[in-house]
Amino acid sequence: MAKRSKAAYMISAVALQYDLHPQTLRLYEREGLLKPSRSDGNTRLYTEEDLERLEVILKLTRDLGVNLAGVEIILNMREKMEEMQRQIEQFVASLNEELAHHSRPQPISSNSLVPVSRSVGMMQLSSQAAKAKKKKA
Repeated sequence: MAKRSKAAYMISAVALQYDLHPQTLRLYEREGLLKPSRSDGNTRLYTEEDLERLEVILKLTRDLGVNLAGVEIILNMREKMEEMQRQIEQFVASLNEELAHHSRPQPISSNSLVPVSRSVGMMQLSSQAAKAKKKKA
């Protein structure tokens, strides 16, 4: 598989594209809002991900009037929410795997007169729980 190179834009091109002064981009970097990569000659290089993040920053500051401290908090919260979403998706996937594994009928006890599978026992437990909820309501 061939390595795909990412497009990168210099500070002057980004400033022109978004109608910003290059010093504004440098300020965003100093404040930790943007983290452009650097070339061998130490030139800032902005990737598509950097530009998407810049668009969020500009929407917050220009359209919604959020100050830079607020922008930092909002961006940090978004990152945490995305991480939590990934964790939830992993948990649901592992839970689904576990449920698929346990949904196969397996005898609960070899001592019983009539074999009862786990899935039947689970259905009985869940229906009992539902009845208990109705009684409380």
